[in-house]
Amino acid sequence: MLIEIVADFVCPWCYIGKRRLERALAQRPTQQPEVRWLPFQLDPDTPPSGVDRTIDQLAKFGSVERIRQVNALLEQTAAAEGLTLNLDRIRRTPNTLDAHRLLRHADGQGGAHTQKLAAALQAAFFRDGRDIGDRAVLAAIAGEAGLDADAAAAFLHSDADRDALRQSLATVRQLGIQAVPCFIFNRLYSLSGAQEPGAFLPLLDLAGAEGVVASAAG
Repeated sequence: MLIEIVADFVCPWCYIGKRRLERALAQRPTQQPEVRWLPFQLDPDTPPSGVDRTIDQLAKFGSVERIRQVNALLEQTAAAEGLTLNLDRIRRTPNTLDAHRLLRHADGQGGAHTQKLAAALQAAFFRDGRDIGDRAVLAAIAGEAGLDADAAAAFLHSDADRDALRQSLATVRQLGIQAVPCFIFNRLYSLSGAQEPGAFLPLLDLAGAEGVVASAAG
């Protein structure tokens, strides 16, 4: 079974949605899907240096009080999933192009590296408030996730994979995906939003059954 996760690393619902997928998979222990990440940028026009988080949030939500309400809801929802969100630690909203590039770099070294780095990037931003638009920070996170930090830094300071990533971003948009997270099963079925674990189960069962049939036919 193939599960593709369309997500952005600055999307809190993507962080929560991934945890809920993990909880659903825990209820189907015989299924061992291949998980891949597809890039999405909530705001591709964010400058490379990022923007002040407070200004960005005020533009989205209109008032400090509304920001507090939204953040409290997010933190409570994440806590119920065993995740820590420290949104008050975030000082800048980054451009995530390099973070997505780094994940593609990790993907070239094996799926286990990809999953570990994706989790590290989300935790670094939401739990620790680190600037995942900063290449030095990204290289450090790569090292913490078990990758070669120096190789990651060299990759990030090059133009490697930049055009391919932009094409992937365009392809996702062409598929009609306008919001994240979105979970795609066997490239046939999709589930949008950070749904409760129970919402994943029918699709896991359907995709899993198709895999069994395909194996038998082969």
